[in-house]
Amino acid sequence: MITLDRLIEQALLEDIHTGDITTRAVVPQRRPAEARLIAKEDLVVAGLSIAGRVFARLDPGIIFTPLFEDGKAVLKGSVLATVSGDAADLLMGERVALNLLQRMCGIATLTSRFVEAVSGTKARIVDTRKTTPGLREIEKYAVRTGGGINHRTGLYDGVLIKENHITAAGGIAEAISRARAYIPHTLKIEIETETLAQVDEALAAGADIIMLDNMSLDEMRSAVAAIAGRAQVEASGGVNLDTVRAIAETGVDIISVGALTHSPRAMDISMLLD
Repeated sequence: MITLDRLIEQALLEDIHTGDITTRAVVPQRRPAEARLIAKEDLVVAGLSIAGRVFARLDPGIIFTPLFEDGKAVLKGSVLATVSGDAADLLMGERVALNLLQRMCGIATLTSRFVEAVSGTKARIVDTRKTTPGLREIEKYAVRTGGGINHRTGLYDGVLIKENHITAAGGIAEAISRARAYIPHTLKIEIETETLAQVDEALAAGADIIMLDNMSLDEMRSAVAAIAGRAQVEASGGVNLDTVRAIAETGVDIISVGALTHSPRAMDISMLLD
């Protein structure tokens, strides 16, 4: 919550700075007001509590009432929440609250579409570190809300040996050996591969998770057969809603989708004063 409050305070400072000139001019006196947050398209809800916290940072006396739980799919026209308090405070918090809510709902909605696209397969949809700087915590929460799974949060909580690590270490086997010697037994080692020969090398070196990076469907099927359950298999690269089902049907365990957080469309949500 401390991290979240810092994020909200920074966003409010960025927007309000020395004061809301328009609101000071148009609404100079305190007056009570009520408003509704309305979905202007079908979406999956994520982040209502965070929107409410934005208003609470401006005035703890503001009453924010969410009308849906996060993860709920709602229809266009649904009232997502109501908020009541001083009109000026509601107006000052409106944009920041909506910016965060719209982005989080966009991530949750997109994630839910990917999850639905692979239903009936064993593949799980996971996110990446391709997040908006400063917003990773809430963006990864939105992925979970949409039914996805979080990959590692940052560089500090998981080992993922990528192409440049392999080059710097002098090869796959050496990179895995060094990582194994360094980390505690509770951590797994994942490594990125681009060819079937690299898959064989990663297996021989004892990788726990093998990422198939930008491989064709035929290559993925061959890799899954070669690995034969000895490591988890992750597919990455070229994943979109048109391709994800076919990728899942190759038998991979995990499909990582950078688009969940680096290019979701913000959902259309408005706040209207009554």
